[in-house]
Amino acid sequence: MSHGDEVLFEVEDSIGILTLNHPPENYLSRPEFIPPSLFDAWMDNSSLKGLIISGAGKNFSAGGSLEQIFTEHDDRSRLPALMDNGQELLRKIGGLEIPVIAAINRVCFGGGLEIALACHFRIASENALLAFPEIHQNLMPGMGGTCRLPSAIGIFQSARMIMGGDMISAFDAKTIGLIDHIAPKDQAFAFAWSLMQKMTHDRPVKVIRYIMKALKNATELSPEEAMRE
Repeated sequence: MSHGDEVLFEVEDSIGILTLNHPPENYLSRPEFIPPSLFDAWMDNSSLKGLIISGAGKNFSAGGSLEQIFTEHDDRSRLPALMDNGQELLRKIGGLEIPVIAAINRVCFGGGLEIALACHFRIASENALLAFPEIHQNLMPGMGGTCRLPSAIGIFQSARMIMGGDMISAFDAKTIGLIDHIAPKDQAFAFAWSLMQKMTHDRPVKVIRYIMKALKNATELSPEEAMRE
C-alpha cells in the first residue's frame, strides 16, 4: 500500500513497515505526510504487534522540503495549520499501543527527526547524522519537536540542537540520550527488525498492547493513577 508513492506500508510477520519513499533524501512534501484517516486504516489491524519506520535507500529523511511546501501552499500564513496537521499525525504515531521503532540510516534532519522523536525507540546506524537545521531559515521545529526533544535529552541539550542547528553524530546522539542503540553502518533497519522480533515474537498481541499501554500511562499519569489503569 502507498500514499502518493511517497510513503509505503506493508505488514510482515505481524510487524508493520512504514517506509518514507522519496529517495535519495526522502524529503517530506507536506507536514502531514500521511492523511491521519489513512494511517488509522493501516493501524486498524488487530494482529499488528509493532511498527518500524524507515527511509527508502540510504537516508531516513532530510525533513520537509520547504521549497515544495511553499510552492504548493503559496500562502505562508497557512503554515501553522499545516504544522497542526503534522502534529496530529505524530501524536497518532506516539500514541500507538504497540512498540514503534525509528530505524535511522544516515541523514535524519528536521521533520525526519520529529518523526523519529514520535517513535518509542530510535535505532541509528553508526554513520547517521541528526539535526534540527530549521534555525538557518529562521524557523523552529513545528510538529512537536520542541516538546519531545526536551523530554528525551533535557532543555540544555535541546537548546543547543535547535538554536545551534548543527549536525550531531550517532555516537553523540547516544551519549545525550537522543537515540537508544547504535547499529553498524547502514544497518539500522536490520537492527530494528531484530529488536522488534525479540520483543514481539511469540508474544500474544493482547499482552504487547497491555504492556505498551501501561508504559504510556507511566509517562503521562501519576504513579497512583497509572497503577489503577
